[in-house]
Amino acid sequence: MIGHEIQTAAYLFASILFILSLGGLSSQESAKRGVMYGIVGMIIALLATVLGHEAEGHVYILVAVAIASLIGVSLARKVEMTAMPQLIAILHSFVGLAAVLVGFGSYLDPETQTLTGATHSIHVVEVYVGIFIGALTFTGSIIAWGKLDGKIMSKALIYPGRHAINILLLIVTAILGVLFAQAEGTDGMIYLYIMTAIGCFIGVMMVMAIGGGDMPVVVSMLNSYSGWAAAAAGFMLGNDLLIVTGALVGSSGAILSIHMSKAMNRKFVSVILGGFGNTSGSSKAIEGEITTINHEEAADLLKQAKSIVIVPGYGMAVAKAQYPIHDLVQTLRKEGKEVRFAIHPVAGRLPGHMNVLLAEAKVPYDIVMEMDEINPDLPDTDVVMVIGANDVVNPSAQDDPGCSIYGMPVIEAWKAEKVIIMKRSMSAGYSGEDNPLFYKDNSEMLLGDAKDSVDKLLSYIKK
Repeated sequence: MIGHEIQTAAYLFASILFILSLGGLSSQESAKRGVMYGIVGMIIALLATVLGHEAEGHVYILVAVAIASLIGVSLARKVEMTAMPQLIAILHSFVGLAAVLVGFGSYLDPETQTLTGATHSIHVVEVYVGIFIGALTFTGSIIAWGKLDGKIMSKALIYPGRHAINILLLIVTAILGVLFAQAEGTDGMIYLYIMTAIGCFIGVMMVMAIGGGDMPVVVSMLNSYSGWAAAAAGFMLGNDLLIVTGALVGSSGAILSIHMSKAMNRKFVSVILGGFGNTSGSSKAIEGEITTINHEEAADLLKQAKSIVIVPGYGMAVAKAQYPIHDLVQTLRKEGKEVRFAIHPVAGRLPGHMNVLLAEAKVPYDIVMEMDEINPDLPDTDVVMVIGANDVVNPSAQDDPGCSIYGMPVIEAWKAEKVIIMKRSMSAGYSGEDNPLFYKDNSEMLLGDAKDSVDKLLSYIKK
C-alpha cells in the first residue's frame, strides 16, 4: 500500500498528464501523443486509487478492473469508426449512472450521518446535484445513442408545452432539494428517488426534442454533462483527481459545444434546453430534375479539371472509402491538379469525425481545409466531389426558413462549375431533409457504394 503523500503526488502527476493530453488533442500532428498522455495518466490514477491507504478490498477491486478492462478492449476492437459516436454516447451514460450510484452510496454511508452543521449541508447538496446531473446524463446519453444507431427516429419529437413542463419539473426538483437537505438521517431517500426519476425524464425528453442533424452538438453537450457528473462524484468522495478530471472534461466539452453551436448558427442556451434546430414552417418545393452520370464520365470530368475539392461525409465512413480516396488524390496531384478537402465542423456523427478518417488514410494535413477556409474558393473551383455528405452541403440551410437546418452554415458546393455527388441512393440526410443540390443544373449524381465508385474512378483516370 502507498501513503497519502505518494497518492497525492500521483494524483497531481496524473492531472498534469490529463491536461497535456487535452493540449495534444488540439492538432492532428500531436493527437497521438496526447492520447498516450491520457492513457499513462489513467493508469497512474487507477494504481494510486487501488493501492491507496484508504482503499479496502483490493483483490475485489483489481478483479473488477481486470474484467471491465477485458470487456472494454473486446468491445472497442469490434467497433467500426462509423460507430464511434454511438460508443462515445453510451459511455457517457455509464458516467452518468456511476454518478447516480456514487451519490446514493455516499448518502447511505454511515459517516455521512455523523456530519453536522455546514459540513453536512454542503455534502448533501453535493449528493443531490451530483445525482441529478448523473440521472439526466444517463438517460439523455442513451437516447443519443439510440438516435445515432438508428434505433430511435432521428426526427425531433416535439410535444406541446415542453419548455413549461421542464421548467415546472426543475422548480419541483429545487423544492425537493430543500426538503432533502432538511431531512434527518436517511429520511431524505424518498426525495432522492423522486428527483432521480425527474432527472431521467428530463434527460429523455431533452434529447428526444433535438433533430438528427444537430446530434453532433448533443454528443458534445452530453460529454460536458458527464464531466460535471464526474466532478460532482469527486466532491462526494473527496477525491481531488476526480474533481480535476471531471472539471477538465466538463469545461472542454462546454467550450466545444459553444464553438459547434456557433458553427451551426445555434444559440448555446437553446442547446442546453433541448429542442433547438426545429422550425414551424414548411420546406420549399424542390424544382428541377436529377441527372446521373457513370464512372467513366465522372473520371473525364476529373481529368479535365484543374482544381478539385472533395467534401467527405458519413457515407464515406460507412463505405471505408478514405483509403482509395487517398490513392485517387495522390494520382490527381501527380498530374498537376490542385486537390483539397472541405471539412464541415459537424460532418459525420461526431466533431472531427472526417479529420480522423482522413488522417487514418494518411491524407496530408495541409490539404484538409475547414469550411470557412474553402467556401470563398468554391466559385473558382472546377469540380466539387461530394462523397457521402448530405446535410452539410444542403442549400436549404441558407434559403429555406422552413428547413430544420435553416441557418446552419454549410459548404457551398453548388457554387463550383461542376458538382459530382456520390451516394448509395436518393435518400435524405440524417436530418431528414431533402437536398436541392441534387436537382441543380451543374450537379450530377454518381450512384453506388463510395469505395467501389472511387476504385472505378481511379482505374479510368490511370488509363
